[in-house]
Amino acid sequence: MEKNTIDDLFDDLKGRFDISEPNQGHENRFLNKLNANDLASTKTKEQLRFNWKPFLAIAASIIICFGLFATLQNQPKNLDLASVSPEMSATQDFFTITIENELKKLNNARSPLTEQIISDALMQIQLLEKEYQNLKTDLTESGKNQRVIYAMISNFQNRIDILNTVLEQIETIKELKTNTNEPKHTI
Repeated sequence: MEKNTIDDLFDDLKGRFDISEPNQGHENRFLNKLNANDLASTKTKEQLRFNWKPFLAIAASIIICFGLFATLQNQPKNLDLASVSPEMSATQDFFTITIENELKKLNNARSPLTEQIISDALMQIQLLEKEYQNLKTDLTESGKNQRVIYAMISNFQNRIDILNTVLEQIETIKELKTNTNEPKHTI
């Protein structure tokens, strides 16, 4: 195999090269073509770039909606005494426990003689419970107004007073019954 050197290669190509001068304005036409290619490649790159702005706006809107939804879900529909302060929470717990205990005593004291009194008392308690639910709505709407808080405490006290009064009446009925059933011994 024969090695050609560069000189041999050019000797072989002698006379085949175009050595004439280009036409006038050739350089300007060449530069215009180069600029056109650059513009075309820039436009292609811009077209290939993905426009994220609309998708970011949609994603931000969705995140805001979920945030509002979560915030609204965490807010209680109706506030009660426990939501006002720790002291009011303790007060509500005290009243609730006391009312439950009094209701248990009332149910244990049921008898044919006391049935009417107990059912009347339970109806009054239910009315006060409905009133309390309305007060909870008022408390939420008024922004923890002191008058509404006092009305809620008064509602609890009224329930306890009704239960205590009924229990006292039941005790009176029991005493009357035992006194009338005792034989009278006279000397």
